[in-house]
Amino acid sequence: MNPAFSVILLTTLIGAAQGLFLALFTVEVYSLFDVLSRQDGRTFYAAGSAVALVLLGLGLVASFFHLGRPERGWRAAARWRTSWLSREVIVLPAFMGAVLLYGAAHGFGLSAPEVSIGASLVIGPTVAIGAVATMLAAALFLCTGMVYACIKFLQEWATPLTVVNYTLLGTASGFMVATVFTAYAAPGLIGFFAGWAAIFTGVALATRAASLVRNARLKPRSTLQTAIGIKHPRIAQTTQGFMGGSFNTREFFHGRASGFLRSIKWSFLVLVFPVPLVVLAAGLAWQSVLLLSLACAVQYVGLLAERWFFFAQANHPQNIYYQAIA
Repeated sequence: MNPAFSVILLTTLIGAAQGLFLALFTVEVYSLFDVLSRQDGRTFYAAGSAVALVLLGLGLVASFFHLGRPERGWRAAARWRTSWLSREVIVLPAFMGAVLLYGAAHGFGLSAPEVSIGASLVIGPTVAIGAVATMLAAALFLCTGMVYACIKFLQEWATPLTVVNYTLLGTASGFMVATVFTAYAAPGLIGFFAGWAAIFTGVALATRAASLVRNARLKPRSTLQTAIGIKHPRIAQTTQGFMGGSFNTREFFHGRASGFLRSIKWSFLVLVFPVPLVVLAAGLAWQSVLLLSLACAVQYVGLLAERWFFFAQANHPQNIYYQAIA
């Protein structure tokens, strides 16, 4: 497939935003049980939610650039009963609204009504809003991944690993962003977020490597015979049928050599996983905000490469027919 850069920005930015929100809400939940210290609503939760909303907003804006008729984009939500894309279109703004309410509740100090559970556990409205937003974040990960995993004829995508990788990579990048944010808002939590960012990155490496191994072993289900409906055992295509390119050759094939794909694969494997972890460890050891920020930036650049490779690796069956020019 030929990936649109706007789709790459959309999926990576909203993934990081979802992970960032999950990181923020984790602190609030842990603080209920006195596992972590309680944080100021305005400087931590409200500010962190604002950062998440900025990332979500940038992703939403990017999504309009790969629409043929952006003014009709609202129609994408009409098929929510059968379309994962429609569900994503619905869940994304719902999640943004929940994050906005969560940040506003903390920013304005909304503390009532409260519910007491047991002798010491008191749950306020921000926890309830955060729980709803967490469920929406999980639903958004599912919808975004299933947009691609549900396409059965693209074997590289049609696997549960697609959803798993979207979730883990988004969570890992979000916790990496949270580590940098915490360096300014709550330095005492740097180690907590950095540790979880490293864990999620390590698990994401295992699942992404599993998908690469799986895809390398795939055998095409279609042949030149099935592509054109002729059963003769010996068929040789000599021309596409016209001199120039077409929508099919532009949209369903990336036009890059196999060597370029291999270089992108190894680039993202290095930039998303080992390099950020090494830089993150150095930033923790030297208490350097610059190194923590560098780890986050390097991982995001790697995620851009990873997402490009994810789209480009999918081999559309129609390319069998257009192989003479593709």
